[in-house]
Formats: sequence, structure tokens, C-alpha cells
Amino acid sequence: MAAQPESFSYQAVDRGSGAVVRGTLEALNESAIVAKLHAQGLVPLEVRQVSTPGKPGALRLLNQHRRVRVKALALFARQLSNLVNAGLPLMRAIAVLIDQTEDPILKASLVEVQADVESGIAFSAALTKQPKSFPPLMVSLVRVGEAGGFLGDSLAMIAKTYQADAELRDKLKAAATYPLVVLAIAVLAVIGMIIFIVPVFEAMFASLGGELPLPTRLLVLTSRNMIWIGPLLAVGVTAGWILWTRNRNTEAVRKVVGPAMLRMPVFGKLATKLAVSRFARNLSMMLKSGVPLLQALDTVAQTSNNWAIEKAISDVQASVRDGRSFARPLAGSGVFPAMVSQMVAVGEESGTLPEMLASISDIYDAEAKSATEQLASVLEPILIVLVGIMIGSMVLTLYLPIFGMYSQLAG
Repeated sequence: MAAQPESFSYQAVDRGSGAVVRGTLEALNESAIVAKLHAQGLVPLEVRQVSTPGKPGALRLLNQHRRVRVKALALFARQLSNLVNAGLPLMRAIAVLIDQTEDPILKASLVEVQADVESGIAFSAALTKQPKSFPPLMVSLVRVGEAGGFLGDSLAMIAKTYQADAELRDKLKAAATYPLVVLAIAVLAVIGMIIFIVPVFEAMFASLGGELPLPTRLLVLTSRNMIWIGPLLAVGVTAGWILWTRNRNTEAVRKVVGPAMLRMPVFGKLATKLAVSRFARNLSMMLKSGVPLLQALDTVAQTSNNWAIEKAISDVQASVRDGRSFARPLAGSGVFPAMVSQMVAVGEESGTLPEMLASISDIYDAEAKSATEQLASVLEPILIVLVGIMIGSMVLTLYLPIFGMYSQLAG
């Protein structure tokens, strides 16, 4: 388990102006704080650890299982690129970003990266030691930028890629928000009716006498047993969620879930477009940075988050390793659309594979955004109808005995 950074207050003198500066920083120990202050052009006079009683252990435990958001990674890469391209030494640039970063997980990882770089470890190797913060794709591109002397440009490319990924995720979240809210309201309305409305009708039915219709009896029985059905459902949902989070990355689960996601009606096409866009964008970026094709394919497979895509990329790797075509295994994978394999084949023949992959990414990005908007517009009326059916069915079930009484009186 990685050590958690602590807060330290400091008092230092600015070498340039001679002014006394006070503030707080986070680091693993006092030595790291002193190194940070020196990197910022400050001479430390006093460094003292600040107690942090308000930082509960539960929050730390929660943070250990949370990954850094794509937006935070895009902002970090862009800012570091700007600082490095402006001529700022890497150590000082990292120190500046530690102070500016708001994401607690990223901040803690950067503190450890800074300590590793200070000890003589390469920047990319230090990033590798923080897998929850820095994905393999980012580490690989940083390593290439370090080796080639264009770290700033490599970071700028990373920032552009992650920004595009973040924008697409935001569109998906925005499209899913309304349907989820409507669904949640419908479920709460049904539960509320079962708990509060059905007992009122039950008392009225008891005073009237007679046998209730089967649907009404079932609804009344459900209402009577909600005292244990509710908690049982809550426990079941929680247990299912915990089981899913613990096992979703196992090979057995991924082999089932990955292909199933791509075959789902309506949603499967959107998932395929998103997967193709991410594959093409990431591979294009790595090839433009000078990463060898086989190594690039290996890294892209790790970032695909879908077993079916990984399997298809593995087949491509085997084909390329044996000196065969890149495009043919894509066509036979059953995952990538025919247009992708055809455009890749053209890129192979013309020697413009990175540029062709970038074009594929742009095409499927646009298609994914369009499909997301269409899906949202279709889901809204469908959900409204479903909510109406749910509520209407409950109301009809409650009024069935009354309708029966009226028919008997009329008879």
C-alpha cells in the first residue's frame, strides 16, 4: 500500500526578493518538502508537520480504490506540457502542479513521483509505479517523449487525446442523466404507492367485504410484506454491486460481458463506435509518437476495457508479428466494421497508417456523438410511456374491486 502524503507548514525566504513566505504543502516527509521549496527558489527556515484530524481513514480507503478522472489527467498533461515547453525544469514543473492539482489521488501520486524522480528514477518509470493514476498509454508516450527529447510535445498529444475522451464521456453522461432520473422517480413512486396508498385501499376493501381479484390480492400481499421485502431488495442490490465491482475485471466475467455489450440491441452499436474510436485514436497517437506497432498494439489492447476488442487486437498482433497484413485480422474479427479494415488497408498500402487511423477516430467520434443524441431522444418518450404503464397498472389494480362492485350492482 502506498504511503499517504502528510501536510506540512513552512516558512521560507524567497531567493529573488528576500521576502519571507509562509504556506502549507503535502509530501511524504520533511525532506521532500525541503526539496520542493528549493525547486521553487525558496530557502526553508522552518518546516513543521500539520496534524490532519479531519482526514478520516474511511476517506483514504475510498480514495485508494478510485482512479484519477480522465479530465484531471488531460488538465495535468496539458499544464505539464506548457511548463516543460516553456523551459521549466521537470522537477520544478512537478512541484508547481502538485500545488495546483485539486484531485487528491493525483496529488498524492505526484508527490511520490516527485520523490522518485529526485532519487534518480526516470519520469516515465516513476509514473509506472502509480498505475491507479497514470494509465499504460500515458506512461508509454511519456517514455517515448523522454527518449526522443520531445516530452512537452508528447504530453500535449496526451492532453488532446484525453480531452477528446472526456468530452465524449460527458456527452454520454448527459444523455443518460434524464432517463436515469425518470426511472428513479418511477421506482420511488411505485414504492411510495405500495407503502402508503395500498394500505388505505386495503382497509376500504376489508370494510366492503367480498373476495378481491388476484392482481389486487398480490398487490396487497406485497404491501403487507414491504417491511422485509424492502430491506431484502436493498441488501440484494448492494451485494450484487459489491460482487460486480470485485469480479468485473476477472477473465471469466470479461469474456462474457465484453462481447455481450457489443451485441446488445441499440446500445451495442454505440458501444462498438466508442470502442473503434478509442482504438483508432490511441493507436494513431502512439504511432505518430514513434512507438513501434507491436508495442503500440499491446498498450492499446490494455486500454480498450473490452475483452472482445483485446482478442481482436491480439489477432492483429499475431498477424503483424508473422509479417502478414494488419487489416485482414480486423476484417475477420467480427468486432470492427468493414469500413475500418478497408481504411486501414489503404493506410498500410500508402504508408499513411497513423493519419488514416486519425481519420477513422474522427469519423466514429462524430457517429458516436450522433448516436448518443438519437438514443437520448428515443429513450425519453419510451421511458415516459413505461412510467405511465407502471403507475396506470397499479391504479387499475387498486380500482378493480370497485369496478367489480359496480358491475354487480348494475347486474
